Amino acid sequence: MFSAPDSYPIDLPTFHSEINLPYTLTPGRAAGIFLAEVKNRRIVASRFASGQVVAPAQDFSSTNGEEPEAFVEAPQTGVLTAFTRVDGHVIGFIRLDGCDNDFAHRILAELDDIAIGQRVEAEWDDSVEQSVLAIKGFRIAPDAPVGTVKPLETMEEPLGVIPYAMKLDYEHAYGPYYGRMFDEIRENGRFMGVRSPGSDIALLPPREIDDVTHGRTGTWKACADTGTIRGCSIINMEVYGQTRKVPYVYAEIVLDGASTRMIHVIEIDSLEEAKERIKPGTRVRAVWTQGERQGRVSDIERFEVIEG
Repeated sequence: MFSAPDSYPIDLPTFHSEINLPYTLTPGRAAGIFLAEVKNRRIVASRFASGQVVAPAQDFSSTNGEEPEAFVEAPQTGVLTAFTRVDGHVIGFIRLDGCDNDFAHRILAELDDIAIGQRVEAEWDDSVEQSVLAIKGFRIAPDAPVGTVKPLETMEEPLGVIPYAMKLDYEHAYGPYYGRMFDEIRENGRFMGVRSPGSDIALLPPREIDDVTHGRTGTWKACADTGTIRGCSIINMEVYGQTRKVPYVYAEIVLDGASTRMIHVIEIDSLEEAKERIKPGTRVRAVWTQGERQGRVSDIERFEVIEG
């Protein structure tokens, strides 16, 4: 019998991972023109029938919802109205000359040298295009003359879409339960679950508390790398971000000796074959990757149908 999980150390190394979500951003006409014009070192604003001028350019007035009557070029100078420090950078609100709203951006100065009411001027970064960061920031410019809003006689076509990505790096602490499970996969090529209270059936992945009884789980149990499909779906359409060539089967598998479902894939040669052979109740076996295992679920390359 394997010892109880709480006999293992909990100060285990963390696993670095990331959530990466690439997508395309549709900025709209006003923001699209603003972003297209930064390469020309111009700050594009919207002017509304009320006389209000707003920068960056907006498709609708935040006051009454009206559309702009024209796009104009705002000055690159203004007055600092508020500021704070975030992650080592000073972020400020700048009331650009001739505008009726505050423009948020970096202030290129030390916090101790900044005061509300100071005159500032934009500084550009020639290496950046199609981003508000083409404006490197605003530097303190006490002698900067007061600028005026100018008509925008010609302008670039608005950007239609912008490639974008949201990325989150984090450290995942496995703890004694997942840590032991992944160690066993890497070192011994086997699945380890923990017994439900008063039962010989294992929970996989292992956990401290039983989902049903809410009692503490028991000792470790080795589960087989064979099991039974309890639910499945045939994937035959390509979508962005897929790492596996279609068609294949996405399956929920209960390994022998376990009571919970493990999600993995079954490769198939054709849709017709999958419809005939793969369904709830079908017996399957894990196919392990060749070479050194990494201690991940991906160490299982796929599952295959057990013939007969």
